Amino acid sequence: MTSLDRRTAVAGPRTGRPRRLTGTRGRRGVPLPLLLPGVLALAFLVLPLLALLLRAPWHSLPDRLTSAEVWQALQLSLVSATAATAVSLVLGVPLAWLLARTDFPGRGLVRAVVTLPLVLPPVVGGVALLLALGRNGVVGRWLDAWFGITLPFTTTGVVVAEAFVAMPFLVISVEGTLRAADPRFEEAAATLGASRFTAFRRVTLPLIAPGIAAGAVLAWARALGEFGATITFAGNFPGRTQTMPLAVYLALQNDPEAAISLSLVLLAVSVAVLAGLRDRWMTGA
Repeated sequence: MTSLDRRTAVAGPRTGRPRRLTGTRGRRGVPLPLLLPGVLALAFLVLPLLALLLRAPWHSLPDRLTSAEVWQALQLSLVSATAATAVSLVLGVPLAWLLARTDFPGRGLVRAVVTLPLVLPPVVGGVALLLALGRNGVVGRWLDAWFGITLPFTTTGVVVAEAFVAMPFLVISVEGTLRAADPRFEEAAATLGASRFTAFRRVTLPLIAPGIAAGAVLAWARALGEFGATITFAGNFPGRTQTMPLAVYLALQNDPEAAISLSLVLLAVSVAVLAGLRDRWMTGA
């Protein structure tokens, strides 16, 4: 068969349009051993959120959400989560670059330590922060004696606790993006006379911007929902350290409907941020 005959066999005899070649792969059904666990996993994730929406006190929701206590907690949560994300960006991006671009003894151990807060119980993280940065802590005693800085049970302590648990998300995301980026662009910049920092600032950062944005979104969402380390290290003082998760926990003991209302606010904020940025940044990363 000549090449012309092959093209004719693929194209229609009159219109010349290419025919869609269908194989057996497109007609195969979903294997039942994969379908059932997949549906169960979806139900497991969706059912609690659906129950939250079904049991919400919609009739009294506007009055509950306009109270001063709710707005204080929401404002503190948004401000502290944003500040924790900024701290994670300033410190986490250079750390991710070191892990991805440099080779030094003990790099595997450093990476394990960086990812440890991901699996460490948040309450244990809060205790560790107290032992390190508390007034009698390893570093906290010197901060208090030399500079008069006290971090526990303050708004700054909330930011520190949230940054501790949120930064690993940023570091992992940025490190993965750096490893996927072609280092030859940085090498080309170096051959043109650019210093290593200039190449990082002018070449590497634009390349990994989607990964940085994705990591920042994940870090912000994690900081917004942080509970264990915050209540252990910063306490639960309304207007000063009481974030939305802490307000939910306190309201659940006395007023379950108020706890549901506050949970809806956190759910709406988280869904809005992730839905608005996921397609733009996370898919690109």
